[in-house]
Amino acid sequence: MTTTVPALGARPADGSALQAVLLDMDGTLVDTEGFWWETEAEVFAGLGHRLDDAWREVVVGGPMTRSAGFLIEATGADITLAELTVLLNDGFERRISRALPLMPGAARLLAELAAHRIPTALVSASHRRIIDRVLHSLGHRNFTLTVAGDEVERTKPFPDPYLLAAAGLDADPGRCAVVEDTATGVAAAEAAGCRVVAVPSVAPIQAAPGRTVVSSLEQVDLPFLHGVMSPN
Repeated sequence: MTTTVPALGARPADGSALQAVLLDMDGTLVDTEGFWWETEAEVFAGLGHRLDDAWREVVVGGPMTRSAGFLIEATGADITLAELTVLLNDGFERRISRALPLMPGAARLLAELAAHRIPTALVSASHRRIIDRVLHSLGHRNFTLTVAGDEVERTKPFPDPYLLAAAGLDADPGRCAVVEDTATGVAAAEAAGCRVVAVPSVAPIQAAPGRTVVSSLEQVDLPFLHGVMSPN
């Protein structure tokens, strides 16, 4: 039996033109948003402070400098941003070394994109050391390139990471579908001019023009992404 695989950049019959797929990592492909919060709570407990659960929605999805800076200010902890960043990354790495659950549908979606030779980028606010560890589970082969939060001058919610990823894939940002789980990531992707599929993890995200909201990554496949690119 012969399987026909669409060529790169091919225009599907529905008139859409999906050039690339750009994927967030934490909370989108791997179920780790809770790991970050647990790590933050553990580190601050060691510093003699208890985190307010209401702060979780404030820090989710953002760059570590913003999240860590907010928690230092909110708690009054006697620690520098640089020191806290090391502690948080160390604690998170310990957690994912024990278990790294993928989000439902993640493995299937990555395999489908790879089978159809869709240029795919991993775009995360996490640091390179964390991304490289997670890639052992997600598979380096599933991504044409990866962008880490500590490799750009301005990370999410600024558009820079997604613009860099699109450029690296030689794709028009307007022809890129982004899959994100937080409002911070959605803001970055939309500022870059990408079409967004939001799969909320911690806090709700509302549908909007150019944005599609689904409840699970299991609802997202290649035909779905082609449909997202179709004119409204």
